[in-house]
Formats: sequence, C-alpha cells, structure tokens
Amino acid sequence: MTNPLQQLATFGQSVWYDNIDRSQLQAGQFKQMLEEDGIVGVTANPTIFEKSISSGHAYDEQMTQLIREGKTVNDIYEAVVIQDIRTVADLLRPIYDRTEGQDGYVSLEVSPELANDTDGTIAEARRFWQTVQRPNLMIKIPATPAGIPAISAVIREGINVNVTLIFSIEAYRQVVNAYLNGLEARNGAGQDIHHIASVASFFISRVDTLVDKLLDDKIKASSDAAEQQQLKALQGKAAIANARLVYQDFERLFSTPRFESLKQVGAHVQRPLWASTSTKNPAYRDVLYAEELVGPNTVDTMPLETVVNFRDHGQARYSIGDDLTGAQTALTALENLGIHYNDVTQQLLDEGVQKFADSFHKLFDGIQSKQRAIKAEQATH
Repeated sequence: MTNPLQQLATFGQSVWYDNIDRSQLQAGQFKQMLEEDGIVGVTANPTIFEKSISSGHAYDEQMTQLIREGKTVNDIYEAVVIQDIRTVADLLRPIYDRTEGQDGYVSLEVSPELANDTDGTIAEARRFWQTVQRPNLMIKIPATPAGIPAISAVIREGINVNVTLIFSIEAYRQVVNAYLNGLEARNGAGQDIHHIASVASFFISRVDTLVDKLLDDKIKASSDAAEQQQLKALQGKAAIANARLVYQDFERLFSTPRFESLKQVGAHVQRPLWASTSTKNPAYRDVLYAEELVGPNTVDTMPLETVVNFRDHGQARYSIGDDLTGAQTALTALENLGIHYNDVTQQLLDEGVQKFADSFHKLFDGIQSKQRAIKAEQATH
C-alpha cells in the first residue's frame, strides 16, 4: 500500500519533520523515516530541544563532559544543539544534493531573547552559520518587527533563512519583501543567489486554538440558539482560511516582474511552510491541517504524532485552493463578530515569542541543575 506521506510529493508538497531527538538519531528511527516516509527536511525550536534534552539520557554523557570541563550553561547548550544539527544536516545532505537545494534542510533558531534585537539576531545568525558549516542549514528568525530587517541582512550575506512565527497576512507580505530585498542587495553586489533558500513558516493550529476560545466565550454569553449555532459553525475555520489566503498571496507575489527578474539570475521562491500542524482539538480530525493545506511549492513540517497519523490514514489531495471564497467569508464573519484579525495575530505572535523564551529558560535551568549536581559530586571526591 502506498504511504500517504510519500504521496504528498506528487502534489508538490515537501514533508519536513518537526523534531530533533538524539535518542531517535542513535536508534536509527530518524533515518528510517527518511527512507520510508519521504521526510525531506527537519525543523526544531527551543521547545523541541528542551523536551529532547530533559527527557531520557541521550545527552547525559556529552553534557557531563562539558560540565566537567567548566563550560558555561550557554556553551553547553550550543555544543549539544550544534552536534545534533550537524548530525541531522549530514543525514539530510544526500537529499539536499539530489534536489539541488530544494529540500534537505535542518533549521536552527536564534535565541528567543533576540526577538526584539535586529543587530543581535544578525550576529547570532552569522555565528551559527559559520559554526555549523553546512550548506543545508537554515537559520530561524522570527517575523517580529526587529526580525524583518534581519532577514534581509542575513539573506544578503548568503545565509539560508527559515522565517518563523508568522501569523498574519500582513506579516507574511513583510517577510516576502524582506527576502526579495536581501536577494536584490546580494545580486546588486554581483554575488550569486542561486544557492540561497528560504521558507516562510506560517503557524496554523494556534490560530484555531485562540479563535475557538473567543467563539466559546461568545457562545456562553449568548442566549439566542440561532446565534449560538452561527458562532459554532465558525469554529475550526480560521486557521485553514488564513493559510489558504496566504497561499494566494504567495502565488501573486512570486509571479511579479520583481521576482521574475531575480528568477532569471537563479533566485528560488520562498516557499510557505505550514507549522504547528498537529491538531490540538480532539473534536477535529487528527490530520485536519495536514490534509487541507496541500499544494505546489509548500512545506508541511509535522511532529511525530502527525507523521504517524498521516502515514496511517491521511488523504493526500490538492486542497490548498479549495473554497477560497469561503475562506474570506469566514474571516469577514469573525471580524463582524468582534474577533479582530489584527488583535488575534498580534496576540499569537507575542505568545509565540514568550513560549519559546520560556522553553529556553527552562532548558537553561535544567542544564544549571545538572551542572550543580556534578559540581557537588566532584567536591565530594
């Protein structure tokens, strides 16, 4: 029987794995997913690394050695993460070579502490790029007001970028513009642009999680059965509608004379990447977001649970262009009900930055406690 994950490629969609875990790498589980599931890239973030490092013992030996060498908490974090990133990059390198740089990437995120620091983001992106030394690395930069100019600067330097935490169509347009600005500046300086790759990571399920909660509040506050029904009918609609309208923008923005002139000198489109595609609401189909956003020049980054579910019962079909009128109607209806698009997407961006920062702090706290335990052990010997 054909694996539905592999079928997605026939519709022009690449599947990337949203996870890095050294125990999976050591057990050969990740390599197996590359071979059997058509996985062609990997993304990670501070939350993923925090979970991987805090659960199990795959990182204990390296961390203990680094602590004994007197390394700082930040040094330990970077050494551990960069080892995993290099390992994954090397496993993905044959895909990168085979697809001529279309796929085969692994993403490493700049510190969430730099979300509002343009210069700091540029400096860290440059340092990670030089440290990892893999052409199939993407540096993750958030689509914050400070992150947007950093994207242009980093692309200008020839560094691949995964723009993360995009929630609104307006932010998406700024991201595309930043990418094109970077390409134009590099090309204008007489430098090659054909090897530069970028994806725009648009977050999906978090939109429904917040909008559905706001609709729930309105349902509870209403005593009109017809109104309650109207509100319920909008639940689970915002996230897919938002992404489908963004894809329309993608098609428009990358068919302009501005991009065409860059394409003639080797530029690639910046593909939309659907992030946060696991279904949070148990009332919804567990592969809802993976099934409804399939189309050419897209990437879907799936956590393990979604990979397993889609492999088992996912249906691969072209779906990204379905019911675009309905998508706009749903967002307009929410606006008319007082659930304002700009407020929702701004809240999601603020929360997204905070969640990654919290995971970062939790990870550093875990390394510190391990550091203290080993130092105490050393003192007793």
